[in-house]
Amino acid sequence: MRHLVIVLGDQLNLDSHAFDEFDREQDVVWMAERRGESTHIWSHKTRSALFLSAMRHFAETLRDADLPLLYTRLDDAGPDDLLALLDETVAQRQPKRLVAVRPGEHRLREGLRAIAARHGIDYVERPDNHFMVSTEDFATWAKGKSQWRMETFYRWMRVRHGVLLENGKPVGGRWNFDHDNRGAFGRAGPGWLPAPQRFEPDAVTRETIAEVNAAFPEHPGDPSTFDWPVTRADALAALDDFLNHRLVAFGQWQDAMWAGEPWLYHARLSSSMNLKLLSPAEVIRAVLDRYDAGKVPLASAEGFIRQILGWREFVRGVYWLSPSRLLSGNALKADGALPSWYWTGETPMRCLAETIGQTLRFGYAHHIQRLMVTGNFALLLGVEPRLVHEWYLAVYVDAVEWVEAPNTLGMSQFADGGRMVSKPYVASGRYIQRMSNYCDGCRFRPGDALGDSACPFTTLYWDFLARHEERFRHHPRAAMQWRSLDRLSPETLTAIRAKAAELRASLAASA
Repeated sequence: MRHLVIVLGDQLNLDSHAFDEFDREQDVVWMAERRGESTHIWSHKTRSALFLSAMRHFAETLRDADLPLLYTRLDDAGPDDLLALLDETVAQRQPKRLVAVRPGEHRLREGLRAIAARHGIDYVERPDNHFMVSTEDFATWAKGKSQWRMETFYRWMRVRHGVLLENGKPVGGRWNFDHDNRGAFGRAGPGWLPAPQRFEPDAVTRETIAEVNAAFPEHPGDPSTFDWPVTRADALAALDDFLNHRLVAFGQWQDAMWAGEPWLYHARLSSSMNLKLLSPAEVIRAVLDRYDAGKVPLASAEGFIRQILGWREFVRGVYWLSPSRLLSGNALKADGALPSWYWTGETPMRCLAETIGQTLRFGYAHHIQRLMVTGNFALLLGVEPRLVHEWYLAVYVDAVEWVEAPNTLGMSQFADGGRMVSKPYVASGRYIQRMSNYCDGCRFRPGDALGDSACPFTTLYWDFLARHEERFRHHPRAAMQWRSLDRLSPETLTAIRAKAAELRASLAASA
């Protein structure tokens, strides 16, 4: 064997550089399903089923292309650990080189390097052509900057790729239309919504779901609702469905939330892109085609493109600048436990019950639900960032560490101390009331910080401001928010902090 070509579960694109100069007479593709990938962090059953089903379908694509393939299934003999199984394969097959596209997880990248070194063979790591900026070019962009800001990066990427530009200037005279993309539905609600296309599980997926249920009976999640794209054809159909039915309204309503409506106008494409069934370039091109044809407003087209060309590429670059530092960050010295109901959704706080319940059912929540409901509460409560990171990595079908860790640790939990975002994303219950109907029928009142009806978000919000006042009182981007403490009398603030301590103690006892 000349090359053992490693294809990981989130590298399912046939145009990958992994297959460059592939020689069917001398090279072999290696893919493996291992229980350890679902247990080293407790994985949602639907997440596990999605990865495994997509891998099995991609394996068929490779076989149809007559590429020699070593494929190990979940219940096949061998170590449960992916890297241990690869180590055994290298010992048995003795390839001259290990070839891989850069993994999306620091742990796996270091493991591949270590195996090659242990066996005295070359490890050839090829760049990932899925992304629109290389890690090297991102590092060049970031060099010398004490803080990394997505907006600056996004503008750089717009110019670099010639996206929504006219004579070198942004189309519409503005780089972003974020101000126009924060609509809430109001008391009338969203009205009729175009349901996203469902993908009924085929025989391969049904078999995969059965195996996941048998292998991980105690894991969270309900794969009986599974309807995710698992092939490139499925993913392309999902893209067309979004473009035709929901993109037009995505911009205005992308931040809104509504009980019982998990999808709203969102795309449901992140898992397909993260598995590499779709490329970001083709998604952006398709959105631009709709905009150029006058079928979608600029604010919707720009708002969606910003998520991909801006934020998605930005967080990958941030992750690879220093993954070890990012994963160990805890700038606010949070040391609390994650409440146990993050795994059940059984809490009287309706916003959290709705968001977590939806997450456990579908493996999905949109970005505001993640940032301003589950993430906001964990940050206000003071949960250790590593525990929050592990929960997000476990429960969402689109979770791959390169994208999840910066979003959770850098943006949501401020664990990197502000290298990625300028200030913590914290808000009281009033924000949730404004952006959703979650507060309707909830026994807590979003404006109350004290009393039997006090909203835990609001109590903890004021406590958070007080706990971190020294750090942020004179911060150029956060000072106005922290100055709101001046509206509270010393007696009121003391009472709020005492109530927050009681709340924190009660949640810690049930963790």
